[in-house]
Amino acid sequence: MENTLFDQVFRDSEGNIVIAQPPNLPLIVGIVSILLEIIFPTGKLHLGLDLIAFGSLFTWAWLELFEGVNYFRRALGLIALVALIAWKLQ
Repeated sequence: MENTLFDQVFRDSEGNIVIAQPPNLPLIVGIVSILLEIIFPTGKLHLGLDLIAFGSLFTWAWLELFEGVNYFRRALGLIALVALIAWKLQ
């Protein structure tokens, strides 16, 4: 079987095409924190939720970048990491 560019980018070590996966804990915590920020738009609770959201999404992006199952997932982690840093620098 040829190892094409498509295979390298989208297949995992078992040969399955992996584009999306069930969310892991850091991603779930990040999404829930962002949704709670909408409910609590000001105050110390909002600041705490913002820190939790950033930390958990940064962790998810870092894990995807260095432990992603294929190059697509690793690129997704890199894009998310750059986006998170840009979000905090604005």
